[in-house]
Amino acid sequence: MSKCRKAVYAGTFDPITKGHIDIARRGAALFDQVIVAVAEDNYKSNLFTTEERCALATEALSGVDNITVMPFRGLLVDFCHRQEAFFIIRGLRAVSDFDLEFQMALLNRSLSQDVDSVFLMSAEKYLYISSSIIRNTVAAGGDVSHLVPECVYKAMMAKKGAIHRS
Repeated sequence: MSKCRKAVYAGTFDPITKGHIDIARRGAALFDQVIVAVAEDNYKSNLFTTEERCALATEALSGVDNITVMPFRGLLVDFCHRQEAFFIIRGLRAVSDFDLEFQMALLNRSLSQDVDSVFLMSAEKYLYISSSIIRNTVAAGGDVSHLVPECVYKAMMAKKGAIHRS
């Protein structure tokens, strides 16, 4: 019997973007199961609550059977162990992402030798997208409907007055 290859794709997802969805879907093609782990304790000023971010991610990824969404807190490697997942998926947009992601991968490896990081390059059309850029664009009155799932766009428009530039 083969071992289930399970991976965790973690982030704040505030909000989840089409770039995040692309990485999650591509991860789901590589692994038997992907857990999109929404960080509860991320030390950021979030637009959406953890519950809202989980609900939006679940709706945005509803067509992918081997992806589940759940919140997490604490060390990512500890969450991976609790979920019996031994891979961490990370998306890379630019060289500047690599520096930070490389440091985090080395730290995670030092904390747990049995959890490996897998890096996926962002699709070219999503290279410039980040959650903070999405929030800032909406705060300035810009249209981001082509960069986020429809459910996220509607949720952002409902909270437009609460969006502040990061």
